[in-house]
Amino acid sequence: MGLAEDVMAYQPVNEQEHVDRELILGRLAHDPHVADRSSLAHLTTSAWTVDAAGERVLLCYHNIYDSWSWVGGHADGELDLAAVAARELAEETGVTRARLVDAGAGGIASLEVLTVDGHVKRGHYVGSHLHLNVTYLFVADPSLTLRKKPDENSGVRWVALDEVFALSSEPWMCERVYEKLIARTRELRDAGLLG
Repeated sequence: MGLAEDVMAYQPVNEQEHVDRELILGRLAHDPHVADRSSLAHLTTSAWTVDAAGERVLLCYHNIYDSWSWVGGHADGELDLAAVAARELAEETGVTRARLVDAGAGGIASLEVLTVDGHVKRGHYVGSHLHLNVTYLFVADPSLTLRKKPDENSGVRWVALDEVFALSSEPWMCERVYEKLIARTRELRDAGLLG
């Protein structure tokens, strides 16, 4: 199946995902540039990466958001967002041997539309825009060597799931995104799909 079919088949877990799924599907159907940064609302992807026990998650200290956060990036023309998420995981953390978890439709673990305020990146101003984000859940070995990507993050580390809320300085992300991903992690762990 293609990305639009995977997003359509994905079962939203709450009202936020119902609303955001419709916006993502609408943009996929009507915006030929949805996978490019040139579009005001464009595709991004995230790699929520946990250990096989489902007890720890890999976070990076995101320079622009000045907060510990998940890993992710722009589609930049690609529609295989699971592959983009795996590439972003490797680029931002050094983790190259991660396994995509079968979390359902196309491996999608969550959907969200994220607002991005205008900011300076690599010396250039980037105007406010929307990220149409598709999140995938990966399992990786915490003993693997980690490395930061200085132009994007200033730290990478494994933390206990419950520590995410204390480390993130983004309340909306904690309440609307990380909370549901932690619940999803525990659900998949209890179903034996992580190990």
